[in-house]
Amino acid sequence: MLTVCSTAQPQGRRRVLAAAALIAVCGWAAAPAQAAEPIKIGLVTALSGQSALAGESITRGISVAIDEINAKGGLLGGRPLELVRRDDEGNPAKGVSAARELIHREKVAVLFGGLDTPVATAIVPLVNQSKTPFMVPWAAGTPITRNGAKPNYAFRVSAVDEIVDVAMLDYAQASFGAKKPGMILVNNPWGESNERGLRAAMTAKQVELAGVEKFEANDVDVVPQLTRLKAAGADALFMVGNVGPSAQVVKSLDRMGWQVPVVSHWGPAGGRFTELAGPNAKNVHFVQTYSFFGAQTPVRERVVKALMAKYPDVKGPENITPAVGVANAYDAMQLSALAIAAAGSTDGEAVREGYTRIARYEGLIKTYVKPFTEDNHDALSDKDYVWAQFIGDRILPVGSAK
Repeated sequence: MLTVCSTAQPQGRRRVLAAAALIAVCGWAAAPAQAAEPIKIGLVTALSGQSALAGESITRGISVAIDEINAKGGLLGGRPLELVRRDDEGNPAKGVSAARELIHREKVAVLFGGLDTPVATAIVPLVNQSKTPFMVPWAAGTPITRNGAKPNYAFRVSAVDEIVDVAMLDYAQASFGAKKPGMILVNNPWGESNERGLRAAMTAKQVELAGVEKFEANDVDVVPQLTRLKAAGADALFMVGNVGPSAQVVKSLDRMGWQVPVVSHWGPAGGRFTELAGPNAKNVHFVQTYSFFGAQTPVRERVVKALMAKYPDVKGPENITPAVGVANAYDAMQLSALAIAAAGSTDGEAVREGYTRIARYEGLIKTYVKPFTEDNHDALSDKDYVWAQFIGDRILPVGSAK
């Protein structure tokens, strides 16, 4: 019903009474509707340190998706989405503390997080206990989503170690003819997850292992470990580590003068790898889930345009880096919005079930068809991986740059 408010002035006492009634009716009708309570989306990630670039890329992917959703009217009858971030500094204890604050104080509907596998792994028990959906757009540790909890509140739009490990072996054999690869791994739960996966992949294909060497996250020289692998006859290296440690592996290889193929998980993509590793950073081939230099789609064009409009430093696809952070987070946010819509509320249990009710979504990385089930909380598979390298400061698909 439309209420029309006249400005005609009644006379005398009738004027006063009528004016009061007019104010009551028209004041209610003309006043702007009370702003709908926002739906808070939490993010725990590294916003400082060597991996800050990756944390920023996740932020940008989520933010662009939120802008799109809000422009269409938000969720649940007009409620806008609001992103609330906390810096975990790559530290599991700080990540758990930040997650607890976002869950219990900020009352987030979905918690995003887990740039680093050790941080994500530490957060998983908290989200399962508090019944808060946990969406992981980066950390690849297999046990994050395959954590044994029933019900399980951890979901992921990212790589999965045990699948990546099979892909790493296949790539090393196909691209470099590797017959006796060795492993150089960070000494933490992420390294352990990949050691198990790589051993299983090599056993399945009866590939001989040259050896396994570990390094600490703050090591500045890994020549002794690499020397042992060289002496054992390693003809390729599987590397797992974040930006800083991976750069030290490359610099140690330079000091040794050992030119050996390096097939890496995607740790080098998370920050200032080329700056820290030097000119031979380009020799490391690493896995990715997306490249903005791939096939052009309407979703890709829309996202690139939005990023260029929102962030002055983005002049084109070459400035969207690391691409996986943006792409994984964008699709993860859109899928989370569909889960909230399917739930019809922000109740954690209902949203968890909402993820499994998503039928189809035409995303940035791919078109998702039943991306989540009760038994599978990982939306991406080995078919969604591409191999990349640094050309200058740009991450490009292997072979795409001359």
